Amino acid sequence: MSWEEVNIDRLAASPSGRYGVAMPNEVRGVVARAKDEPVEVTTIHVPDPGPGEALVAVQACGVCHTDLHYREGGIGDDFPYLLGHEAAGVVEAVGPGVDIVAPGDFVILNWRAVCGACRACRRGRPWYCFATHNATRKMTLPDGTPLSPALGIGAFADKTLVAAGQCTRVDPAVPATVAGLLGCGVMAGLGAAMNTGGVSRGDSVAVFGCGGVGNAAIAGAALAGATTIVAVDVNDTKLAWAREFGATHTVNSARTDPVEEIRALTGGHGVDVAIEAVGLPETYRQAFYARDLAGTVVLVGVPRPEMRIELPFLDVFGRGGALKSSWYGDCLPDRDFPMLVALHRQGRLPLDRFVSETIGIDQVEAAFDRMHRGEVLRSVVVL
Repeated sequence: MSWEEVNIDRLAASPSGRYGVAMPNEVRGVVARAKDEPVEVTTIHVPDPGPGEALVAVQACGVCHTDLHYREGGIGDDFPYLLGHEAAGVVEAVGPGVDIVAPGDFVILNWRAVCGACRACRRGRPWYCFATHNATRKMTLPDGTPLSPALGIGAFADKTLVAAGQCTRVDPAVPATVAGLLGCGVMAGLGAAMNTGGVSRGDSVAVFGCGGVGNAAIAGAALAGATTIVAVDVNDTKLAWAREFGATHTVNSARTDPVEEIRALTGGHGVDVAIEAVGLPETYRQAFYARDLAGTVVLVGVPRPEMRIELPFLDVFGRGGALKSSWYGDCLPDRDFPMLVALHRQGRLPLDRFVSETIGIDQVEAAFDRMHRGEVLRSVVVL
């Protein structure tokens, strides 16, 4: 019997057996209390799941640059934040009305629980869903202060409360340290190439920024059949990693003009798809000019609110093509996560290579420092 059949049997069980045993939980969590202040491990309160919600025992959670953006105040000012979102674990209990997951299910947490009713969903474009579901009950500090969970998840914690639709069941044979990476950065990069960029057989691709998201975009381009994949970064270690994920050429943009080098590698034309995975105006400008006429630029790097970019308007018109932003790799978790896990198990998608180290929950602040210095692709918190 396959893992899918086992879960179908579990979901078909009597309602009284689906909900599990839940009670208010007092657990450890990583909290950012104020802008630019170091995070701390502290006690948090996680309530019982309400209607449409699920309580998940987190097994592993990747340290993503988005968490650092939250801590730096680059996404909002709804402090205190409960950080962590790139996670996998086991459903411990579900609230009334939940029939898509059950206690015992191994799941990847996602931040696109599509509503099915907004204007994007009604038009058949659920990967753009404008009203994704989150849990409505609040996780809090012991004094009752409500926490803002990062991307509606908050998974640097022993347990977290999410909307049931944020739980995507996958094959439990894959370690949580690997599976959880699909919850954010790796999915964002893979999807930027395969979904947003529409990379196909024989295409040429350039990826600017070879951290976790950028190298995932390289892996996605290779998986889609691109024949020329140029990796661009200022860090030779990251460029070496890019080779492992499928880059055919590398350019250190601290020493070489990447636009000119990319054109030289593509017969003077530029690439079909240029993916910016940094979120900086200067690298976006390089991606814009490194593509072929009628080529596509995909922005998957996250800019800061104060950033601005200027481009000659005639160049925007004259070069044609498409300028796209990629939200979460334009993914549908229920469609994409199980498929990508299957590809990993077949040896066709090396998700395990993204894991640079496993750490404890009290090492997140130090992991931010290593990430900022470019020493790791992903630090993964094991709980």
